[in-house]
Amino acid sequence: MSNNLLKEFENVIASGSKDEFLLRQIDPDKLPAHIAIIMDGNGRWASRRNQPRVAGHRAGAAAVRATVEAAARLGIPYLTLYAFSTENWKRPRLEVEALMGLLREFLRKEIRSLKENNIRFRTIGREQRLESTVTREIEHARRETESNTGTVLTVALNYSGRSEIIQACRELAAECAAGGRDPAEITEYDFERRLFTEGLPDPDLLIRTSGEMRVSNFLLWQIAYSEIYVTETLWPDFRQLNLFEAIIEFQKRERRYGAVKPAHKSSLVAANMK
Repeated sequence: MSNNLLKEFENVIASGSKDEFLLRQIDPDKLPAHIAIIMDGNGRWASRRNQPRVAGHRAGAAAVRATVEAAARLGIPYLTLYAFSTENWKRPRLEVEALMGLLREFLRKEIRSLKENNIRFRTIGREQRLESTVTREIEHARRETESNTGTVLTVALNYSGRSEIIQACRELAAECAAGGRDPAEITEYDFERRLFTEGLPDPDLLIRTSGEMRVSNFLLWQIAYSEIYVTETLWPDFRQLNLFEAIIEFQKRERRYGAVKPAHKSSLVAANMK
């Protein structure tokens, strides 16, 4: 492992700790360019402690901070977090209000950390339904970090993968109906340009916490060839150690994008001799 990677975590992880042991296993030349995370398990975390669900969400904010800072130190170019889906509006009103309050609080408190770590903040989703107090904090965070050149932190708010795809289809259909485009000439690139994630590469690694085996309407188009890593760890307990474990597992996998791995030359020779 590069000494530069160890240096980035100097004074952050203890010598001889499990964090250092895992960090030493990471190949800095094979890091995923884009990590997306479905942050799940806040409610169960709180329930197991006989606390209200909002306590789990508040604890989850600490996990966000630790994960974002670790990704920035590793030099991960893009990190996308699934914070609030369109389906989450179905939750009890008080819980939704608490989530919005925590979001405002997080943005106000973490803006300095984002700037110090050279992190650029952006969002995806339909912001129109969010409270004006939330959208003001979002816009402020964007402005304050727009010149940063490090990790791009994207937070999905009021986001739905299906709605995103439908919107892109509607835009292309309108162009075709207006005579501005031949449907037969539409490409994947044309479609991707109309997604919320325009300008972002597809995720290399999708992490889901809490052990659930589903993608929950998150980046449905974009994760077509993402490596999926599921951990039993509940989101409030997720820390840099868990991120290291996910990256190590990612680096062990062979990404073929639907192709067949070429047979090794020695294997072909042996097969021909039979």
